[in-house]
Amino acid sequence: MFDLMKEEQEVIDAPGAGPLAVRKGTIEFNNVSFGYMPERLVLKNITFTVPPGQTIALVGPSGSGKSTVIRLLFRFYDVESGSILVDGINIKTVTQESLRRSIGVVPQDTVLFNNTIKYNIQYGRISATDADVYQAARGADIHDRVLTFPDGYDTQVGERGLRLSGGEKQRVAIARTLLKAPQIILLDEATSALDTQTERNIQDSLNKMCANHTTIIVAHRLSTIIHADEILVLKDGEIIERGRHEHLIGQEGMYADMWKRQLENRDAPPPSLENSLRTDS
Repeated sequence: MFDLMKEEQEVIDAPGAGPLAVRKGTIEFNNVSFGYMPERLVLKNITFTVPPGQTIALVGPSGSGKSTVIRLLFRFYDVESGSILVDGINIKTVTQESLRRSIGVVPQDTVLFNNTIKYNIQYGRISATDADVYQAARGADIHDRVLTFPDGYDTQVGERGLRLSGGEKQRVAIARTLLKAPQIILLDEATSALDTQTERNIQDSLNKMCANHTTIIVAHRLSTIIHADEILVLKDGEIIERGRHEHLIGQEGMYADMWKRQLENRDAPPPSLENSLRTDS
């Protein structure tokens, strides 16, 4: 652990960097190129704008660069060329702490501490009152569920939240983000690890949370992003299609193919035991 603390930071605040004061929440990527290794670019001249209060979705095959966009906006890495702006301000010129304070993230794998449900929600804003925690839980549609537990909000969630179901863990993550009250929300495959019915139930909570917030969604299941104001289709680090859902499914391109495949998989009957045994043998 001490050796890790001695590692030199690759991303540092610029001299004299000031805090970011997000007013509208406009996000701009201007000709952004980036690679984790110099010889291989993950993103190539990516350009898009998310107007205040709107939702943009990123879709595409694995390795197309979707999650990298999220990491760059959060400034886990600095871009090699191009710029990322929030309300017209280059994020390299502000402090990392103020940037990350303005952004709320609901990830695919929610990280919970081995503590109480209340503690895990309150982590979104340590200074929040109990009333604020309960209000956030109501917004995530988990308050009534928590009250059915013998210890209520004092229920221990276990290591990494193992005592909660996948849906309950995601709702705690949503409540935590609601409590943080960020101007910008990032959803990184937030429901891909859940079964279809649980996903549908949680989608309502996500939609309420993202209303009137600038939102970027990285999605695998296209059914979760048909409401987006714009959908960007990435392949090999480039935007190959863009538009609303209705526009893209009429283009007979990559998005339309992905949509058809997912519809076929959803409508396909489950394999029978006899076929499964025959396949295994």
